[in-house]
Amino acid sequence: MRLTFFLVLVCLEWASDSLVAAETNSAGEARFLSNIRQLTFQGRRSGEAYFSPDGKALILQSEREPGNPFYQIYILDLESGDSHRVSPGIGKTTCAFFRPHSDEVLFASTHLDPEAKAKQKAEFDFRATGKERRYSWDYDEQFDIFVARRDGSQLHRLTSAPGYDAEASYSPHGKKIVFTSLRDAYPAAKLSPEDRQRLATDPSYFGEIYLMNADGSGQKRLTFAPGYDGGPFFSPDGKRIIWRHFDTNGANADIYTMKLDGSDARRLTDFGCMSWAPFYHPSGKSIVFTANKLGFANFELFIIDAMGEREPVRVTFTDGFDGLPVFSPDGKKLCWTSNRAPEGTSQLFLADWNQEAALAAIKTSPKRGAAPNVRPISSRRENNLAAAPGRFPPAPAGSYVPEVRLEDLRNEVGFLSSEDLEGRLTGTTGSQRAAEFIAEQLRRAGLKPLGETGTFFQPFEFTSGVQVVTNQNRLAVSTGSGPERASFALEKDFRPLSFTANGEFEGEVVFAGYGLKVPGKAGEGLDSYTGLNVTNKIVLVLRYVPEDVQPQRRQELNRYAALRYKAMLAREHGAKAILIVTGPNSPNTGALVPPSSDGSLSGSDILAASISTNVAEAILTGSGRDLKSLQTALDSENPHAEGGFLVPRLKVRIATAVERIKRTDRNVLGYLPPASDANAAAQCVMLGAHYDHLGHGESASSRESKEEQGRVHPGADDNASGVAAVLELAANLGEERRLKPENFQRGVLFAFWSGEELGLLGSSHFAEHPPLGLSNVVAYLNFDMVGRLRQNKLYLQGIGSSTLWRHLIEKRNIAAGFDLALQEDPYLPTDTTALYPKQVPVLNFFTGSHDDYHRPSDAAEQLNYEGLERITRFARNILHDLAKEPARPDYVKVERGSAAGDGSRENLRAYLGTVPDYTTEAKGVKLSGVRGGSPAERAGLKGGDVIVELAGQKIANIYDYTYALDAVKIGQAVEMVVLRDGQSVRLKVTPEARK
Repeated sequence: MRLTFFLVLVCLEWASDSLVAAETNSAGEARFLSNIRQLTFQGRRSGEAYFSPDGKALILQSEREPGNPFYQIYILDLESGDSHRVSPGIGKTTCAFFRPHSDEVLFASTHLDPEAKAKQKAEFDFRATGKERRYSWDYDEQFDIFVARRDGSQLHRLTSAPGYDAEASYSPHGKKIVFTSLRDAYPAAKLSPEDRQRLATDPSYFGEIYLMNADGSGQKRLTFAPGYDGGPFFSPDGKRIIWRHFDTNGANADIYTMKLDGSDARRLTDFGCMSWAPFYHPSGKSIVFTANKLGFANFELFIIDAMGEREPVRVTFTDGFDGLPVFSPDGKKLCWTSNRAPEGTSQLFLADWNQEAALAAIKTSPKRGAAPNVRPISSRRENNLAAAPGRFPPAPAGSYVPEVRLEDLRNEVGFLSSEDLEGRLTGTTGSQRAAEFIAEQLRRAGLKPLGETGTFFQPFEFTSGVQVVTNQNRLAVSTGSGPERASFALEKDFRPLSFTANGEFEGEVVFAGYGLKVPGKAGEGLDSYTGLNVTNKIVLVLRYVPEDVQPQRRQELNRYAALRYKAMLAREHGAKAILIVTGPNSPNTGALVPPSSDGSLSGSDILAASISTNVAEAILTGSGRDLKSLQTALDSENPHAEGGFLVPRLKVRIATAVERIKRTDRNVLGYLPPASDANAAAQCVMLGAHYDHLGHGESASSRESKEEQGRVHPGADDNASGVAAVLELAANLGEERRLKPENFQRGVLFAFWSGEELGLLGSSHFAEHPPLGLSNVVAYLNFDMVGRLRQNKLYLQGIGSSTLWRHLIEKRNIAAGFDLALQEDPYLPTDTTALYPKQVPVLNFFTGSHDDYHRPSDAAEQLNYEGLERITRFARNILHDLAKEPARPDYVKVERGSAAGDGSRENLRAYLGTVPDYTTEAKGVKLSGVRGGSPAERAGLKGGDVIVELAGQKIANIYDYTYALDAVKIGQAVEMVVLRDGQSVRLKVTPEARK
């Protein structure tokens, strides 16, 4: 099947027999098509047909066998109307093609699968229930390519590699076959755990293009880019291959061509949608393809020139699905698959084609926006995405001008995102070079340094990681009065927690249940330490919270379940050490707590370690109790359960030692004083952007694919774009301050943060150690990812923090003319969140997320510099008003919803794999997508859905969602309600344990 897994999930055409076909826009389609008629009527559905070399027959797939619910291959005689089956009739088949100059045809089939007939029965049984399965191609690993005579005789196999082989077609001379294969994903055991999960849920990701001889020999791989490559055909002259490449998340696809050896790959479309199923006109001058440009589930046919120099021209105008188009050998007919049939099922349609009109339309179509043949993927594993070293050198002194200028923005982004800066990871040489570059631009703009010791730099220290000192960590258990000890292995049986104190202690052990202390009256409060004396002892507690409590109760308890909080409680009750075990009833049973740092510089002043269940059982041996029974009794909060006890006749000796790896980085601060008061204590407006990024992807937040691992993450949009905007504003306002000081009733503070990607480290340090009183800062404007303006949409976030924002925004956008999306919430995943709680109104500029976010492909050449220039000028006018306006913006307190615990991931037990969309304000939680292989994906959630209810709890915002998610039971399906295209959809989702 020449569709991707993602595409068919949303194709309404083959999804439901009850779909009612829309009216055909005959006037629009008459431009190129005439005499449109339905060609097939038999069977449940038919589609994907290809002409014989003489144009007298079609080979197609159809569901019409009474004993088989799956597609089989048929040949339809276009003169007599007779048809007959070619394939064996067993299993699944797809993707047939005539061999030129012969009586042979090829197709993909699973008839050799030992389970073929069992799968047929299972499908019939499912349909007998009256249910309708959403159509999705299953990339069955039993698919292989076969060749037979046109009457079905002399069937023989061409491919036998493990995994899916299909989507094959012959060259014009019939000597070569190009096809799609997933074979490099097999055997699955060789894949990483992540890729094994991806294979189970999204096998299409591993699809690549292969070439072989017509007899099956000489099989050779041609493509190597991440994301699905499939649906290949030869050009009419046989010199090139055309195919479609999907991005890694399956959202968009474009049309490409390459030579037969995989070289000279050229991109023909950048249509911003799913563009697929390309097919050459026999003249070689044009290409017809399918795209959903006009609506996610509305697929239409389009044409382009063979070089991709012009924008596509629309061919069909019927709602629903029109796809898989092919020309007859003489170029006078077009056959395609459509659900425009009265019954709403997919069938084949045929029409006369006007090639002369098509070429004339293409000729007058606008030139394509991107340069032709520029391709952002690699068929030879080249690194074409990251900026080349030295491509954007530092600008020489005097080359910048005070005016906000596109050329300067391009140079600033180019330097910051160049490979020379190695991704600007906090605390690295690349980050230092970026800071020095920024400081130099501020100096040249005439700003005053506001850092330490007369510089532009404000240093801050941070923990970049925690390293276990291997030979100084020990754990041993002794019983009775003898000297014998049972020793346990580091990393296998125990692991020090990142916040542990360093030291050694030996003492008795007290089991203290879940180690919780929750305020409240009887029946609501909980104190695991009631009646226990843990002074100068070691406390053993369970991780998480009781497993069998109701969701609302779980929400209450989760606020107090952070590991640091449990350690603090033990310390406050006099304990010298705490051991934490993941119980047999909990998610991640027996697993040690991952060795991650929370970024804090401080320890907990108590020895703290995670232990395995076998260590816990060794401690409990001799007490007459076992961990399973203890946890089970506690999980229901049974008031008669044994909540704690001193373990008799046993001592534990523990030694922990970790080294906190500390580094220093710098904020860069510059200041323009007000006209009336040149000191830093006057009122000021503040604007800023973070300049750090992800280095080579060392951060856990990198979204790099397996093929991208280790590559520089340029961070052009995130956030060289924001830095460039603020630098341009510094130069522009610095010049105006020099020429027209009277316009500055307030000062302007320019801040460039590091450590944002690690958790708002730089801006948080500034908020706690400001070089001037924060009460003097009347407003903060932040710029984070402002380089990808699309369709004129600009997001302004945090406007609920002051009533002034709407007035200023409306005033200044009259001239700027943006399509604005205004969002109230000031609690954002960027540096505004460090300043807003300090009584500072905030406003964040943002152009939206994209697939290159936190990947090596976030490169300088991807930015819309004209849009960035417009945004900078728009912000300049708002800043001008704030600096000149005597009235101070009011501060509005926006209540933040209650997130679980302290907001750290260690408390979040449940995992669904949803990706919230922070660019859209909705009543509920709108999703930008779902993680591949996640519970959300398996449940049928997808980008654009708005979650409004989870497990019976109404969801109004991200905090409600976090709260509800933390209360669900791992492995137990819960109901979720989402709004999809305005309709309420109920889904069942089964949470997994967060790793």
